[in-house]
Order: sequence, then structure tokens, then C-alpha cells
Amino acid sequence: MEARDPELKKELDATLHARRELGEDYESALIESFLEKVEQRLDGTVDRRVRRQLAEQQMTVARDARPSHSAEANFGERFGFGIISMILAVPLSAIAVVNADLPGLVVAWFGIVGVNAVHAARGWPWQRHRSEKSDWEE
Repeated sequence: MEARDPELKKELDATLHARRELGEDYESALIESFLEKVEQRLDGTVDRRVRRQLAEQQMTVARDARPSHSAEANFGERFGFGIISMILAVPLSAIAVVNADLPGLVVAWFGIVGVNAVHAARGWPWQRHRSEKSDWEE
């Protein structure tokens, strides 16, 4: 609602004109009617503003709802993966040593380190997941 609303100005002029014609007996009814129209106009303006703000907030939430793949967000997953790989490294090392001695142990540990390196590299910023799209692809 603008500070100078032409429709409200016309309503006020009509209310004042009606008061002059009808006298002071109808003054409270005329004022109530005018104030009711002002209230309806304010309610409409407030409703539009609230709807606009809600839409803006929903858009902001929708934009920020993308899953975070930062190092802090994946710490638990990476820590758990590391612990499990160390637990599995013991029997893998024993099997490798029994079957192929030192070369088997080296191959087993290269495999363990390789799997952990690939898992750790998965969260690096320059490596994007296929499910994510950049802002240009949307």
C-alpha cells in the first residue's frame, strides 16, 4: 500500500461527504466502515508481503538443501572406513604372508592403502559426484 493510495483517498472523501449529509448521528458507523476498508487493504498488503517472504525463504532453503560433501560432514564415514580396513588388514596380512611370504604382504598392504586412498579422495573438492549438477547444468 502506498502512502498516498488514490482509492483510500476517494473512500475518505466519500465518508466525509456522507458525514456532512447524514450528520453526526451516523459518524461512528461511517468511521467504522472506513476503518474496516483500511484494515482490509492493510491485510491484503501484509498477506502479499508474507507470501513473498515465505517464497523467498523456501527458495533459499531449496538452494541450500544440497548435501554437503565437506571434510567435516564425511568425517564419521571416513573414520569408520579406516577402522574397518585396519581390522580387516590383520587377517589379510596373515593370509598373504602364509601364501606368498613378504611379496604377498606387500601386495596386500598396497591394496589396503589403495582402497583407503580412493575412499579418502572421494571427498576432495575437485572431485564432484555424478548426482550433483553444477549451477550451469540446471
